[in-house]
Amino acid sequence: MKILKNLSAFLIAGTIMISCTERPAASYTIKGNLQGIPDGAKVELIPGATHRDEKPVAETVVTDGKFTFTGVADEPRMFYIHISGGYSKIMVENGKIELAGNVTKNEQGEDVFYNFENMTVKGSKSHDLYIQKVAPRKMLDSLYHAYHDNNEEISEAISQAHGAKNKGLLDSLNQTDAYKKLAADEKNFFETVGKTMKGIIMDNKDSWWGPMLMLDNMSYFTPEQNAWYEEFSQEAKDSYYGKILKKELFPEGFLGKALPAFSLVGKDNKNITVGEINKSKKYTLIDFWASWCGPCRKEIPNLKKLYGKYSSKGFEIISISIDKKEADWEKALKEEILTWPNFLDTKGASDAFNVKSIPAMFLVDDKGIIIAEKIRGEELETKLAELFK
Repeated sequence: MKILKNLSAFLIAGTIMISCTERPAASYTIKGNLQGIPDGAKVELIPGATHRDEKPVAETVVTDGKFTFTGVADEPRMFYIHISGGYSKIMVENGKIELAGNVTKNEQGEDVFYNFENMTVKGSKSHDLYIQKVAPRKMLDSLYHAYHDNNEEISEAISQAHGAKNKGLLDSLNQTDAYKKLAADEKNFFETVGKTMKGIIMDNKDSWWGPMLMLDNMSYFTPEQNAWYEEFSQEAKDSYYGKILKKELFPEGFLGKALPAFSLVGKDNKNITVGEINKSKKYTLIDFWASWCGPCRKEIPNLKKLYGKYSSKGFEIISISIDKKEADWEKALKEEILTWPNFLDTKGASDAFNVKSIPAMFLVDDKGIIIAEKIRGEELETKLAELFK
């Protein structure tokens, strides 16, 4: 009987323990505490890592540096805590999450921006994992600063020569040992960036983390990243971020469709349409590229060859850079010496063409119909030979 009583007590205690075990949270609460932010400042919670211009899913105002968001997360998602041009990333999952840090005001004329500093997140295991997974990027920051600091003198000299439009001085600087070191260090830096970012992504290819990290860490893609996607597990491909990534890497085509409406800005800051540039041209190649895109720059010698061969027969090239910094674009133009019309995309031309990866090339006929896309190298050479035979 005593054994039975003890067994009953054990079962009752076990039942109590099970009933008291904390159940998974059905919603999330984000409590923010930001020092330096003024009362009344609007705070927005915006979906992140989607490569889309997302609208806030919630917004509130700051009181005594504090704010709160509540909602439901079916699965972990990245969000931006956004305040007037500044943001901080946070991985959101159901539960109680605390966000803390400092915010400093940055005024540029009439515009006001806020910089987030010393941010900490507690209560989100997904956020802790995210920080671990992207930790190798800290090494890239150190390498970047070392690369710039060690080549500061020659970089400044080149910048001044560009500003003065002194081609003779630029040619002279390009022959120096200092410039050769700068070029080698730059090449090493970007190769290291590529290897590091691929490692971060492919180390997580078997779950939703892989596509999410790819979207989070890369603003634009090149064709080589299509192969990365193919290495993802089916679970990763079928995930929320996997489906978004697929649309980015394999966008809907424009073949046989009319040229989408878009405009460019010339050196005189006037809007220019493609029709104004390629008047009386039989065929025009619209080339989206960037200074940092290796495959884009490797294609340039082929474009120069084809331009020299067919430009007198009615062939035009219009190159549109998606560089974020005008200085990077102009530096690449000086290095490549491109002789056809070149523009920096400041009017959303790449959006009009749904450009998700570069190089992205569209061949257009004189009626404004796109007759070939994603065409370059030998394929482009063969196509032009057929058109101009």
